[in-house]
Amino acid sequence: MKKKLFIGITTLLLLFIAYQVFIFTSASENNINPIYLIPKDAVFVIDTERPIDTWDEISNSIIWKHLQKNTYFKEVTKSLNTLDKTFQKQKKLIEQVGERDLLVSIHVYKPKTYGLFYTVDLQKFSKLKFLQSSIAKLAGEGFNVTKRTYKNHEIIEVYDKKERKTLYLSFIQNQLIASYIHSLVENSIEQYNSPVIGRDNNFIEINQETPEEGFFKLFIQYKYLNKYLACFSNNMNYPMLETIQKSWLYSGLDIGLKENSIIQAEGYTNFLSSSDNYLTALQKSGKAKRSIAKIAPKNTALYLSFAFDSFDEFYQNFQLLQKENKASFEGYTKQVSEVENRLNISVKEDVYSWIGDEIALLHIDDAISKKQKNIALVLKTKDITKATEKLKHIVTKIKEKTPLKFKQLNYHGHTINYLDLKGFFKMIAGNLFEKMEKPYFTILDEYVVFSNSPNTLKEIINTQRIGYTLASDQKFIEFNDQFDEASSIFGYINTPYIYNDLISLSDTQTRKSIQKNKEYITSFSQMGFQLISKGTFFENYITIAYEDPKTLKQDILADKKLKKELLNSLKEKEVTTAVNENTIFELPEIFPNDLSASVFIKRYDDGAVEFSVELKNGRKHGDYRAYFPNGELKMKGKYKNDVQTGTWKAYDENSGDLLFKKRF
Repeated sequence: MKKKLFIGITTLLLLFIAYQVFIFTSASENNINPIYLIPKDAVFVIDTERPIDTWDEISNSIIWKHLQKNTYFKEVTKSLNTLDKTFQKQKKLIEQVGERDLLVSIHVYKPKTYGLFYTVDLQKFSKLKFLQSSIAKLAGEGFNVTKRTYKNHEIIEVYDKKERKTLYLSFIQNQLIASYIHSLVENSIEQYNSPVIGRDNNFIEINQETPEEGFFKLFIQYKYLNKYLACFSNNMNYPMLETIQKSWLYSGLDIGLKENSIIQAEGYTNFLSSSDNYLTALQKSGKAKRSIAKIAPKNTALYLSFAFDSFDEFYQNFQLLQKENKASFEGYTKQVSEVENRLNISVKEDVYSWIGDEIALLHIDDAISKKQKNIALVLKTKDITKATEKLKHIVTKIKEKTPLKFKQLNYHGHTINYLDLKGFFKMIAGNLFEKMEKPYFTILDEYVVFSNSPNTLKEIINTQRIGYTLASDQKFIEFNDQFDEASSIFGYINTPYIYNDLISLSDTQTRKSIQKNKEYITSFSQMGFQLISKGTFFENYITIAYEDPKTLKQDILADKKLKKELLNSLKEKEVTTAVNENTIFELPEIFPNDLSASVFIKRYDDGAVEFSVELKNGRKHGDYRAYFPNGELKMKGKYKNDVQTGTWKAYDENSGDLLFKKRF
């Protein structure tokens, strides 16, 4: 009897398995492409056809092992590490089943909050109905499993009692979709019959061009990029970001790892061909070799280069695009005409004619101007002699034709000019540099350098004089070798030097996280991207270099020490400990942020005045008064055209008695 019962049960089990195998192997194919199920507002989409192998390589890299030392990162990736152990235990089973195509997308589903959406291609395994019905048993005792129907599709809700989170799952043909955000699963179901991203010709175009040799493919949809960045910052009003969001469509990148410590990506970007913007004009204007690193200080936080076959070609393309936007073009031409008529100059002949094949924006990290951003716009010239003559001509016309103030000063053999003429940068590069309103400028080698602050120009002059430039930095040289020497757009970020700006741009919550995890952020010490004009696309290259934090810290300290030693060797600041009538009146250089100011004041940390001096045309001219921390007068005298003149007196801090007196 028992034997017959066993045979009966075994027969039924075999019949059930045979039925499932029949369904699994013989049922007609009815598969759906996973990209069709990605909700339309995805900012990023990660696509990998071999998630297990990819995970093996990533989890064994020195980058991942370093990040695992971070408490926050380790907690966030706890589930991945648990999954890794499961993979290792079940590797044979996984090899039999085969790896599955996995897509992960990121969406901003409410202000300043983003969530992840997953879709896994189960292929024929989706036809095994018992897999769907057994989720409750697979979940275990720590979970509650419920079901509901949405748009004729069953959604399985798996509630984690400990974490108090719900994972939402659904099966759509061959795909398993999942998210901790119910609206993302519902959005996926809603667009099941009307896919958006997957049927967008612009996405299809980029997907076809993107290589598949790395770990995974990463797609960026620029339409929603600002919403994502706003999750981390309260101030996203930047012209370039706005231009990118309105004009760029998709980027597709193949992500890989080189030498276990360098993240690399390559791919393509497309954009609206009809958009009237600076970047589209660049795409149509070819490429050129970069060279502005020769004068960019080693402590440059950001080097953003725009290059073209020639500035003339770029500007023709820029004007053609501007003409398509009638209001914008009329406003621009009106501004140019006003300047030309007022000064009796030709912007085309006196400015555009000498600009070469590269324009760069430099952001420099420097202690002199702690409260002011050190930004410089550098124009490479095709003829520095002509550029010098034309700029001199413009200066002469300003003096003749307008009451506008023009000032200049000499700094170590370089003339720093100040031109109070609003809109000057906009004439050169449209709205891209519209916030640079006060053009101070100087000439270095074959470059004309503009900035809002004369201190930034002084920093560039100083670092070039001592050879403390990006082009002399071995780390930058090796990193730069990862890219083509000619490009349309090139961006270089020195993370340790741009760290303070990340803090200033972040909202409160993100700022705290950045400060807490400084070591883990700055360890990705160099980041670079390159866009090269290629047909109707930009060809993209991205590289991120990881460096051991201890080594990085030592290198930064060594660099700062080297810079100080080099400056001291030039005797720019002579520090004398002996105080006598000859040395006490040797005063340090000052760095006024505004050359049109009438007075310069430096204060102690508590706000008390350390010294004040009257200014004229950016030079010390008039009364000078210095004070001790207790407020008592320390020194007084007069300047004339930046030179000490008359009788200078120095006093004792406690008694107020006259200590020294010197006639200049």
